[in-house]
Amino acid sequence: MTLESRKQKVTPFPNFLIRLARYGLFAFGLIVISVLIGTMGYHHYGVISWLDSFHMACMILTGMGPVVEMSSPSAKIFSSFYALYSGVAFLSITAVFFAPIIHRLLHILHVEESEK
Repeated sequence: MTLESRKQKVTPFPNFLIRLARYGLFAFGLIVISVLIGTMGYHHYGVISWLDSFHMACMILTGMGPVVEMSSPSAKIFSSFYALYSGVAFLSITAVFFAPIIHRLLHILHVEESEK
């Protein structure tokens, strides 16, 4: 199911909800994968517990900042690259989630404008 073009009618609301659920599920999958990568990396390179690794990955992924100080060079390198990845991932996942909502709003505005 692709997005409708500007010449097509706005998709019915139940179809929109299905589309929103699909995009939301995809965004959730990206979050899970990102947190898993961070958790495993912090546990391996940072030599911290699984719970602290999960906490650290979640805090970095959401942009809140580090919780545990990394002491080894390999941990610092992983933490640096994960932070860079997280900045891009956070914005990309947000865009994926909101894409169908923004598309629908813009499509409705365009359809109303062209019907005048």
